Amino acid sequence: MASLNKVLLIGNLTKDPELRYTPNGTAVANLRVAVNRKFKDRTGELKEDTCFVTVTAWDKQAEACNQYLQKGRPIFVEGILQSRSWDTPDGQKRSTIDVRAERIQFLGGAGQAKGGNGEPVPAEGDAGSDAVRPEDIAWEE
Repeated sequence: MASLNKVLLIGNLTKDPELRYTPNGTAVANLRVAVNRKFKDRTGELKEDTCFVTVTAWDKQAEACNQYLQKGRPIFVEGILQSRSWDTPDGQKRSTIDVRAERIQFLGGAGQAKGGNGEPVPAEGDAGSDAVRPEDIAWEE
């Protein structure tokens, strides 16, 4: 039987990225993204629904997100769903489903993200690469 696990999201960060490092030194960043959906209800009235999603970025991509993204910034995320479960200190079982980013593209144009020296910053990082390359720069309006 075939299976597919692929997620595509466009939304806005609800807070600044949270960067931390694993014990072996691997960077990991959590991004909280709000994804809006507009629809008409049964009466024809236009409604809007917001879904809040946690996106996890790893390695150089995590560091680039931490350095160049901030609350309110629009991003495009391509990734997979992953489930996690854990026990709380009081013994309760908890679980969640997050998106593990394979690719994150910074949206909104180069004018919205500047490095400390005023230069435009890379717009996308490849989760499997060692660095964000200049040819990966792609700004969307």
